[in-house]
Amino acid sequence: MKLDFLTLDKLTDSKANMRAGRKEPDVADILPSVRARGVLVPLIVRPGIDADSFEVVAGRRRRRAAILVAEETGHAEPIPCAIIEPGDDAAALEASMLENMARLDPDEVKQWESFTALVKKGRSVEDIAATFGLPEPMIKRVLALGNLLPRIRDLYRRAEIDGATVRHLTMATKAKQQEWLALRDDPGTREPIGGYLKSWLLGGQTIATNVALFDLADYPGLIVTTLFGDDAYFGDAQAFWTAQNAAIEARRLAYLDAGWGDVTILEGADYFRSWEYEKTAKRKGGGVFIEVRASGEVVFHEGYLSSKEAKKRERAEAGGTGNVAKIARPEVSSTMQTYIDLHRHAAVRADLLNHPGIALRMMVAHAIAGSHLWRVHADPRTSRNDEVTESAESCHAEASFDTERRAVLALLAMPEDELSVTGFEYSIGGEALPTVFLRLLPLPDEAVMRIMAVVMGETLAAGSAAVEVLGETIGTDMANWWEADAAFFECLRDKEVLTRMVAEVAGETVAKANAGEKTKTLRAIVTAHLEGADGRVKVDRWVPRWMHFAPSAYTGRGGVPTVKAYAKVEEARAALAAPEPDAGHEGEEEAHRLAA
Repeated sequence: MKLDFLTLDKLTDSKANMRAGRKEPDVADILPSVRARGVLVPLIVRPGIDADSFEVVAGRRRRRAAILVAEETGHAEPIPCAIIEPGDDAAALEASMLENMARLDPDEVKQWESFTALVKKGRSVEDIAATFGLPEPMIKRVLALGNLLPRIRDLYRRAEIDGATVRHLTMATKAKQQEWLALRDDPGTREPIGGYLKSWLLGGQTIATNVALFDLADYPGLIVTTLFGDDAYFGDAQAFWTAQNAAIEARRLAYLDAGWGDVTILEGADYFRSWEYEKTAKRKGGGVFIEVRASGEVVFHEGYLSSKEAKKRERAEAGGTGNVAKIARPEVSSTMQTYIDLHRHAAVRADLLNHPGIALRMMVAHAIAGSHLWRVHADPRTSRNDEVTESAESCHAEASFDTERRAVLALLAMPEDELSVTGFEYSIGGEALPTVFLRLLPLPDEAVMRIMAVVMGETLAAGSAAVEVLGETIGTDMANWWEADAAFFECLRDKEVLTRMVAEVAGETVAKANAGEKTKTLRAIVTAHLEGADGRVKVDRWVPRWMHFAPSAYTGRGGVPTVKAYAKVEEARAALAAPEPDAGHEGEEEAHRLAA
């Protein structure tokens, strides 16, 4: 590789550049520097097809900025270039990827295209991982996108489907992917996404391979594996249950041969409820209860008798005389246990006042996992209108929130394909709350605050006064997150309101001139101004009054729920501003004590 200064007329974009074929890049951030000092960092180029011509492998933005400066000044300075050996396409592609990925991570589909090109040119997964300093599983995950139909990759590139959906689609055959696309295209149906997609692909029952009691080599059916990770599932539920039931029966016979009194298999809705059984040793007739769950998981409870059976055995041990053996009294009565519980509760919560960080983590754990005193649910964010639901699910704000939610799921070591952080029992041994709390405990305050923000966002009730007071407090600007789409205009049918919207974007003169037009025409005028089409002046960052913080109405007719919800905020604000009643001298002393 040698360094030289080349004129702009000798440089063209190379197809090896991983951003080739896109629209001209945005160079607003580097243009002032290029104007003042020129191009300082050399472009990476290679000899072109024509003599004395070169292709830009890395540095497309710098070249573009130099062109703009040349157009402004009428003079083009030669720019520094590092020239790589001719014919080394793989090296050129690696150079482009290294520079672009260091500056800004490209989308995974573009990474797939570039990594695939390197594989075709002889680079192994290990080579690519070493070159870019990335783990091999990540390279394999990106290459797994090749199993998807091109249209699905394009949907992922445009962020119209999320990562969980794509990960599950990598398990699908091409025919199943076509079937999924057909559901997406059918206006009368909704395609399964996220966690629901996994059940759809596996015929309704999702059974992971790690619950099998049998050797997977003996399983006759298909095992479906996601190419993005190590998750694997049984493709044939009936074949799984045949093999699993045979393994359960073998374990049952083994327990009987080992001398256990009885072995009972619990299936369906028949769960093992610990309070209905008493722990009993094998030598005293204790049995084994095998609990078979719908997920395919099997739990073995060794050394138990039902409470009824345990009492029968006590009578038998008493000699059958009718004198029932005296049941040993517990150490504490129920009244004493209540006494103990209340005093321990009082002591812990008094100490908790000195540990607000611990209290915060316990509160977040309650919000996530719940308890008999806490019932927190994620807002479903759905509508009876499919277009409205799809618009809300695919908007920029939802994508941003979902990205943070995935990060929070990773922080808590929770399954990444869950639809929410809140309301799922991520438990070890059946106790969700302490599990979540213990995972939160070692995290720094900044991480806990991130988790709390996601949980609060999930459990924030849509259309409530809570949304209004939050939006106004944190200064939410809807123009940063929303722009009018087809679903919005489909819902917009009020002619008077549309006329006022025309006045907002086009002016009162246009609104009065079109006051007698149909709603379709009025919608078209608003749309044209928002898009800058049909010779209309483009209006940027327009948001209807109902969606502002604070919201307002277009007419005096009312009936705007967001305005009504905001009125509750105003009422609360007015109540807080009202003078407090005179509590007297004693109340003042108490207030001073609390303040201190």
